[in-house]
Amino acid sequence: MTFQTARPYTLLSIAAALMTIGLKTGAYFLTGSVGLLSDAMESGINLVAALAAFWALSFAATPADEDHPFGHNKAEYFSSGLESILIVIAAIGIGVVAWGRLFSPQPLEQLGIGLILSLIATVINGAVAWVLLRAGRRLRSITLRADAHHLLTDVWTSVGIMAGIFLVKLTGWLILDPIIALLVAVSILGSGIQLLRETGAGLLDTAMPVAERDTIAHIFSTYEQQGIQFHALRTRVAGSRGFVTFHLLLPGDWTIQRGHDLCEEVEQQIVDALPGTNVVAHMEPLEDPKSWADLELDRTLSS
Repeated sequence: MTFQTARPYTLLSIAAALMTIGLKTGAYFLTGSVGLLSDAMESGINLVAALAAFWALSFAATPADEDHPFGHNKAEYFSSGLESILIVIAAIGIGVVAWGRLFSPQPLEQLGIGLILSLIATVINGAVAWVLLRAGRRLRSITLRADAHHLLTDVWTSVGIMAGIFLVKLTGWLILDPIIALLVAVSILGSGIQLLRETGAGLLDTAMPVAERDTIAHIFSTYEQQGIQFHALRTRVAGSRGFVTFHLLLPGDWTIQRGHDLCEEVEQQIVDALPGTNVVAHMEPLEDPKSWADLELDRTLSS
């Protein structure tokens, strides 16, 4: 299953969330396990997040306009921000329920059927997470990557809960169920906080990854051997798009046409190497001292 845009993948995520909500809710009603209840609540968060992702990617795909000349790509961060907040709320809710059950453990019923339903839901989430993660990396979509990592967290959460319920069945220690639910709540809370940090970094115009900046540096190096100079490289990421600006220093006796042709050549090489990148270059004469007066704009190509 391969799509050329990120939005169709969110429909897969929505379908998976609906199926797992049904399976995990059924498992909870059959067993009475607060651990499975916490798992079902997280699947509810998955559904809300998938719907938000569908909206965000739809809006992000809207062409640039007069009021948004750089496009609408940052809409993806609304989705990841909402998802992170919902994850934190869910973690708190799970913690409250589990804390109450900690002091009044309740017997669990029909564990075999409940575990089978939870296992089916876990397999669905794992498969969808794998598809979304690959698509997110290929399409450079933070929304799909965030959704994939959240689903993977859900998978490991489910595995932990199922292991705990299995131990309850073996040992008869009912208190293990709320204890595991509390551990799940802590894990979910950490995931939400981490995602919230990534969202904040994106909204603050974080630079492109080191590997991509190194790719740009390699392209520059091939021209520097010809006496061409570069500085004032600045990069930023907005959703699935990258933005690159730099100054291109050329011999002052070159014609405008010759300089323009070289500028276009460098820009195209960057776009070919990093699809989805918007590149803007500013030409300056090598011999003019003013061309070197803006070195404070320089940024390290890698760290």
